Amino acid sequence: MPPPCTPIAPSDIIILPCSGASNVGQLTNMAGVELTREGFGKLYCLAGIATGLATFISEAQKARIIIAVDGCQTSCARLVMEKNGLACTHHLILTDLGFVKTADLVPDPEALQLVKDAIQACCTEAKPIVRLGGCMCGI
Repeated sequence: MPPPCTPIAPSDIIILPCSGASNVGQLTNMAGVELTREGFGKLYCLAGIATGLATFISEAQKARIIIAVDGCQTSCARLVMEKNGLACTHHLILTDLGFVKTADLVPDPEALQLVKDAIQACCTEAKPIVRLGGCMCGI
């Protein structure tokens, strides 16, 4: 891991979406995919960590910023990390941001930008706490 004074590079940030079977779960994945394509961090395989694969865990340990993005209070992404001895730098729960969880697997496309903004806000110096469009990391 680089020293703390080294600027954060996109490769230093990993995004771990829960990718759950709901609108908010799928929204976490869509946001992670789009942010990776845009050059902000990189989507990482939560399933590889959940299975305890050493290569996935060691790569996650190298990350400077780990953002677990959960759709709901069940917090599957965060729990997977904890059960494998990894800490999240930030943890977002979309239902805490005001999203309503439904069984519909097609999330509201307008919500995607709000989730992306919330993920990015976790990595800013100010770390704002704002509903729907900011970070609710509790920091």
